[in-house]
Parts: sequence; structure tokens; C-alpha cells
Amino acid sequence: MSDFSTSGFSTSDFSASDLSSSPIAISAVICTHNRDRYLGPAIDSLLAQDLLNTFEVIVIDNASTDTTRKIVEARLGDRRLKYVYESTLGLSTARNRGVQESSGEIIAYLDDDAVAEPCWLRELLGAYANNDRLGVAGGRVTLLWPDDIEPPAWISADMMGCLGAYDLGMEVVNITEPGLTPRGLNYSLRRSFLEQIGGFDAQLGRVGKKLLSNEELVMTELALAQGWQVQYLPNALVAHNVAEERLQRNWFCGAAGGRASASFIAISSRVGPGLRGWRRPASVWFGGCTNR
Repeated sequence: MSDFSTSGFSTSDFSASDLSSSPIAISAVICTHNRDRYLGPAIDSLLAQDLLNTFEVIVIDNASTDTTRKIVEARLGDRRLKYVYESTLGLSTARNRGVQESSGEIIAYLDDDAVAEPCWLRELLGAYANNDRLGVAGGRVTLLWPDDIEPPAWISADMMGCLGAYDLGMEVVNITEPGLTPRGLNYSLRRSFLEQIGGFDAQLGRVGKKLLSNEELVMTELALAQGWQVQYLPNALVAHNVAEERLQRNWFCGAAGGRASASFIAISSRVGPGLRGWRRPASVWFGGCTNR
């Protein structure tokens, strides 16, 4: 696994009951590479969270060459927002940098082309606060189609999972099968679990336009093997934009190839035996936050 140094935040005296009262209880991280088209709404959805001032938002600019920096700088008047430039290309590298730059015991990752419901961080934080052994958690994902474009008829419900859709129903699910692991675009981990395993494996995860994946599946395997729990949280809701180029058949072929390559890397590294095929839930819809 890739090494990363923490930001000096000690977890040794940190208990689940402390999460809601910590100055920075949860850190929301967006790792982005040349996705300025969607980045602004993604950041805005995090700054609009209903968790008041107990969270921070960190944008890791992963070697972007577009207007990413300007988009973030236009919002830096909000003191909860932080911009970090990471020159080494790779999603796992950017995620590890997010851990280094963050302060929260919980690190929540939102994709740069997604938007979170206002209760997203609250739902995630509540789950960790109520369960000391929760190491990984993620929520439902629905799809946002491009304006004035209907999804092609040949895209099946299962194929929508390849576009990010993720729905295991309206009850909390304890994940014991790695193939059902939460989607990386709506994903969170406990810092102490990340420290235990040494962070994300830089061999896995997207690198530029190379669609490697399976890093979340590997994380679930590691968590379960070491006695941590993994949960699906239906009310931690995120919507994922579907880019027009992803509505082409050749895009699905490239995505499948990336997953196959990542699976081979993981198996070759002897990460674990559970790299089974993804089960992609068919239900895709968007609901509202619930008040608790």
C-alpha cells in the first residue's frame, strides 16, 4: 500500500462520542483532474451541508490544466474551503494527499462530477458516531443525465451501475460481500483504519483517462479482514452527472478493460481472494434528506 503521513491529528484519544463535538469532525475531499465543467456545483453542494461548522472541504487539484484553480479560488471566501495542488497524477495519490491535508477523523470523498444532498455529511458522521468499528461507509447514488438527452435504450439497468448508480434499498446494509462495496464517488473512511492499512494503493484507481478501478473493493476486503465494518447508508445520498461521452458503447468497453486491469493488479499483489464480479443494483432514483 502507498505510504502517507498524517496531518498531525492524533486519533489515540478519539472516541465515537467525540465525533459530533470535534471542531472538525469530518473532512469532505474532492479529488479532481480537468473536470471544471462539473466542479463548481460539487463544491457548492458541500458548502451547503447542514452540519454547520464542524466540517471542512478540501479540493485536491490533481495536475489539472483547465480552469480548476479559478473555480476553487472564486469560492475561497468560505473559510471552510481549502485548495491543494497535487502534481503526481492518480486518484489514489490524490486521495492520500487529501488525508494528509485534512483534520477530521472521518474522511468523506465526493467525486468532482457529483452533487451531495445537504444531509450527506450528517448522515455519514452519524453512522460513524454510533459505531466504533465502522471503517468504511457510503450511500445511494442516482444519475443525472445530460440536458435534453435521454439514456439510450441499449443501456440496461445493470449498465447504469457502470455509470455510478448504486442502490441497495432504503435500509442500512452491513456489507460482507466486497462486490457490494460502496461507490467511490460517495465514499468515506475512518482515519484510524486508513492509518492501519497505510492508505490507498497507488497502483489502483484512475490515472488521468486510464479507467483503472477496484480500489474501493480492495479497501472493503482489507476492512473486513481486519475486523472493521462496512456499511451502505441509504440516506447519504449523492447524484452523479453522466457525461455525454459515457453514453457511447466504446466508453463501456474502456471502463470494463480498466476494471479488468485493476483486478489483475490487485490479484498479482495478493491483496485478497475476494475480487468477484460487481453486482450492480438496478434501482436508480433520487429522494430527499430525512430529518432526524
